[in-house]
Amino acid sequence: MNLLKGKIILLAVTGSIAAVETIKLAHALRRRGAEVQAVMSGAATQIIHPDALTYACNHETIVRISGMVEHVKYCGDEHVADLLLIAPCTANSISKIACGIDDTPVTTCTTTALGSKMPIIIVPAMHHAMFRHTAVMQNLETLKSWGIQVVGPKIEEGKAKIAPVDEIVLSCERELCGKPLAGRHIVITSGRCEEPVDDIRVLTTRSSGLMGQELAKAAYRLGADVTIIHRDILPGFRNIQTSSADSMLQAVMQELDSHHTDIFISAAAVSDYAPVKYQGKIPSGRNPVLTLHPLPKILDKAIIKAGFTVAFKLGEESVHDAQSLLSRGITLVAANKPENLGSKEGRYDLVDRLGTMSVSGSKEDVAHEIFNQIISKHLISLSPAISDAT
Repeated sequence: MNLLKGKIILLAVTGSIAAVETIKLAHALRRRGAEVQAVMSGAATQIIHPDALTYACNHETIVRISGMVEHVKYCGDEHVADLLLIAPCTANSISKIACGIDDTPVTTCTTTALGSKMPIIIVPAMHHAMFRHTAVMQNLETLKSWGIQVVGPKIEEGKAKIAPVDEIVLSCERELCGKPLAGRHIVITSGRCEEPVDDIRVLTTRSSGLMGQELAKAAYRLGADVTIIHRDILPGFRNIQTSSADSMLQAVMQELDSHHTDIFISAAAVSDYAPVKYQGKIPSGRNPVLTLHPLPKILDKAIIKAGFTVAFKLGEESVHDAQSLLSRGITLVAANKPENLGSKEGRYDLVDRLGTMSVSGSKEDVAHEIFNQIISKHLISLSPAISDAT
């Protein structure tokens, strides 16, 4: 999806070794449709050559503020750039920006952008000891209080490494997609559950969890606060890890009880049955008989607390079955077929009280269409969004 089509991003690069990642970052932003213009501090030009970013962005890299007043063109009151992205941002640059010091092309652009109130994202990268410095921590909090978004580093090997490229791109999309779901809390269940047969084996499904993850990303891009309940870890999100249907049920109910939830999306392939577990390992060569017992339906319990609910229904009669789910109070049902499991693409019938709409394509495309339906047809039925101040 070209969610950044028509957007101009000023990619500001400072003197961290993580500057080597900006070539990939520029390409990733352009693949999403953005036009990217690079600006570098003098220290950054000692890490990578400006020509490398000129090639990656297809625009001459700015390395000095000239008589063309580039900082005003891109970041002034009539700025042509839609977003200032400082990646990587060193401890030195963070502290200069927080103190209003303006002595590099990057800090000059930032000072101007702060004055014009344009969106700014900072992506810190440095040694972990530098990142933990009290002044750096306080300066980052100052920048956040000014409305600057900070994409936190990945802490490993004694370093506060630059965030993954995909996470940075996702944050750019969030800043530039209008945030129609700002102030909303969305809870999503995703992926497969595993029910133990013995100490070694499990019963499970072919679900990859990709649909749930794409729904989480889509909701985040649109400004929502997202919690995803699954067996995996989706970087940059609030993850609650579960393994079995029972642990997922407990996690869902605890989340709905402890946090106001505007939308609950049941995208997980939750087990309908669990075997009576064999103690130890079933010996090879046996012909074991598994006794299955039904499990409680998470959806039945969640709908009472969540109110606005989106469900997925799998099966050959999924569209027909979706109608019965609507009669139980579910707002929107995504009916799909078994071949969607584990696939990167799929075809879904979106069923609500207003009719049925078929969508197909990548699961990212489908996820965004689901939220398009929620925003265009159902957003008015949601309670007013809770502001960040409450």
